[in-house]
Amino acid sequence: MTGKNIALQVDGMTCQGCVNSVERIVKKADPQAHVSIDLKSGRVEAITSVAADTLTKAISAAGYEARVA
Repeated sequence: MTGKNIALQVDGMTCQGCVNSVERIVKKADPQAHVSIDLKSGRVEAITSVAADTLTKAISAAGYEARVA
């Protein structure tokens, strides 16, 4: 996997369904991304070639509050 490690803080995830949604959003932006999400802390880590601001905008557009951690 080539790409950079990006850490995001995502607020508003309350269940496994939210985790799945956020993972789908990241995978839609970069199908090759490796995504790890911790629901309790709201931390999303991804190894991806997509820019962090692109991911935060896409996640925020889905109704979550996302920012670079």
